[in-house]
Amino acid sequence: MKPEILAYNNEQPTIGQDICNLLAATIESELTEAESKIWHAHPVWFLNGNPIVGYSKQRAGWRLMFWSGSDFEEDKLNVKGGKFKDASIFYTKVDDIEMEDLKRWLKKSIDIQWDYKNIVKRKGRLERLTKS
Repeated sequence: MKPEILAYNNEQPTIGQDICNLLAATIESELTEAESKIWHAHPVWFLNGNPIVGYSKQRAGWRLMFWSGSDFEEDKLNVKGGKFKDASIFYTKVDDIEMEDLKRWLKKSIDIQWDYKNIVKRKGRLERLTKS
């Protein structure tokens, strides 16, 4: 785990540290080709420069967000808006994390991607990436 992500996790209250460390370790083990960094003040993983998954502390708990998650067709992921393709789930304790679901979503995040990397160049229009 990158030192800046570990530092972010360690800044959380104890329960948050446990949630963040489990999420980060699982993401790292499932998305072995991904690059990670602190982006917009929270940990995010990228594939080929495209944001895939990240987590952050919010009022409802720790939010795990998949940038293209609305197309995963997963009932447990909450789809927020219509313009972007993100979906997320909130955790308040480690026991909330269902590893089978998390690993399935991470696999889908590799196969189902919208091109956020070039959204500015395309003036806010998203295009679906195809696997090569």
